[in-house]
Amino acid sequence: MKQVLQYFREVVQELQKVSWPTKEQTYTLTAVVISVTLIAALYIGGLDFLFQRLMSFVLGK
Repeated sequence: MKQVLQYFREVVQELQKVSWPTKEQTYTLTAVVISVTLIAALYIGGLDFLFQRLMSFVLGK
């Protein structure tokens, strides 16, 4: 049981050392992640659409 308590004490100590981002940084980085994800999704979706059209043309369907 002592080892478990020691483990949790060490976890708390390590979490106190963490440099947490500010609210503004969190909002900014979240917006960046969402933007990049949307751009990648549109790009991949566009390629998929083009390749689908190309295959339909090649196969005569």
